[in-house]
Amino acid sequence: MRKMIGKCPVCDNTKLEITRLRCSECGTSIEGRFSTSKLGGLSTEHQEFIEIFIKCRGNIKEVEKELGVSYPTVRGKLDNVIKALGYTVGETTNRKKEILAAVEKKEMSPEEAVKALKDLGQGE
Repeated sequence: MRKMIGKCPVCDNTKLEITRLRCSECGTSIEGRFSTSKLGGLSTEHQEFIEIFIKCRGNIKEVEKELGVSYPTVRGKLDNVIKALGYTVGETTNRKKEILAAVEKKEMSPEEAVKALKDLGQGE
């Protein structure tokens, strides 16, 4: 079975509409206008990240290991998914507190924290 595409191959519109459903068991088809969840409208990359994030029960350290990337990269990917879902990413002050807490818990090295804080300053 093919995966559903996330955007129109002609105009790049991401608001695709489902117009037909079919039962894989009995073959019954239903036509109409059906919507997807917010998650269904995300890119494949974002959906794969969410799957790993849930598999790791939201433990960023485990997501780091699974993806083979640094803490700031995982946080950046998470922020991108949050934005893609239409939500605003937390305030800068809260993010700074999270970074410091991650260093205290040894989830992030001081070097990674410096980079994350610098990246955070560039986003303002």
